[in-house]
Amino acid sequence: MKAFLDSNVLVYALSPGEDPRQPMARELLARQAPSAWTLSTQVLAETYNALVTRRHYPAKEALAAVNVLARMHVWVPGADAVLRALQLAAEHRLSTWDAMIVQAAVESGCDTLFTEDLQAGRRFGELEIVNPFELRAHEPAPNTAKLRVRRR
Repeated sequence: MKAFLDSNVLVYALSPGEDPRQPMARELLARQAPSAWTLSTQVLAETYNALVTRRHYPAKEALAAVNVLARMHVWVPGADAVLRALQLAAEHRLSTWDAMIVQAAVESGCDTLFTEDLQAGRRFGELEIVNPFELRAHEPAPNTAKLRVRRR
């Protein structure tokens, strides 16, 4: 499997706190060596922006995190790829930014795109969209919180 990571997965993995998606994102990233994952320059920028603006990371810490991510395989789009992404957006009714992510995954030869922003199971040629935070019917729910049952 050659897989592409969207920024939302990386933001959850890097964020402190009690979000139940954090351990799932970290577990996903641990499945392969960092050099086996693919992302794009857009993902690097989006991750930095989300860490600073939504997760309130200090800019220096966010930059340090993105420097580590930049050691992964980073796909750099050219003008032709942007035009193909815009065509993809028009044909499939995607946002420009989602189309750029899909196009980056396709052009970098990935067969899986991990994201929560697109419909899980959707395909773009050989590329399958997988939401790593969506449970399948056969999977048990993660033990993210213990429930207390009161007996009367």
